[in-house]
Amino acid sequence: MESRRNISEFIFLGLSYDQNIQIFCFIFFFFCYLALLVGNLLILVSIQCSPLCSQPMYYFLSHLSFIDICYTSSVTPKLIGDLLAERKTISYGNCMLQVLIMHFFGGTEIFILTAMAFDRYIAICKSLHYVMIMNRTRCNLLLLAAWAGGAVHALPQFFTAIRLPFCGPNELDHYFCDIFPLLKIACTDTYITGILVIAFAGMIALVTFAVLSVSYGIILFSLKNHSAEGRQKALSTCGSHITVVILFFVPVIFIYLRPPTTFPEDKIFALFYTIIAPMFNPLIYTLRNTEMKTTLKKLVSNVIFKGSAQLL
Repeated sequence: MESRRNISEFIFLGLSYDQNIQIFCFIFFFFCYLALLVGNLLILVSIQCSPLCSQPMYYFLSHLSFIDICYTSSVTPKLIGDLLAERKTISYGNCMLQVLIMHFFGGTEIFILTAMAFDRYIAICKSLHYVMIMNRTRCNLLLLAAWAGGAVHALPQFFTAIRLPFCGPNELDHYFCDIFPLLKIACTDTYITGILVIAFAGMIALVTFAVLSVSYGIILFSLKNHSAEGRQKALSTCGSHITVVILFFVPVIFIYLRPPTTFPEDKIFALFYTIIAPMFNPLIYTLRNTEMKTTLKKLVSNVIFKGSAQLL
């Protein structure tokens, strides 16, 4: 591999050259990351420490929160640090590792969202058989399939990246390492490689998004047979899921399902699925969910009560 490259690091061009904009972005993304960590950790702890963990929907949601923390943490701390750095660099090894981690957790999140859609379909359209179908064994199998799917998605991207020869410029017009920016500076013809990346990464996102859209369409159509109270509860839950799916998949499809090239706008769209969507997930899932709000209130109350008791 050493003979195929003569560079040891990459330089990120970042989000902007303007110093004032960089300072604003530093403050903004610092608080975004803090909100993301606090929100997802609250969901994770509140579900694991309550009876909600026995319900498949919340069981999947706790795993989604864990994945969001890991997924965003592979990019955001580096981005925040680079916003104050004069020279934004990343070593070759860390760059390849970032490609692997990003696509592993990103792919796993795609399949977790699919499992959550399947759970909602069974709960609403096959409600009489829900407990039998969505037992803990099947939930664990779905989670295992999601993690395996993330690995199957990430490994080809990783091996594609480490096989690229780099012998010229080492500037990446992005704020993290990804396939298309790396293809742009590789010193070889990358057209076929780019098509393969589209076929593997872009088509997975498109097909999954189509499947999710059809499944939620079927769910919404079936609600006409439910009571007004049942429709309201189902719409509240499915509305949260649909919002998360749109926030995550639309930017991903825009970037990965097109000719293998890069645009300055890619960095803005990438912010949605690397930072914005994971940050809003806790709000989306809690503000529209009575059970989650009640559980979070109990958790916060217990923490405050124990803290007060210790002080006394």
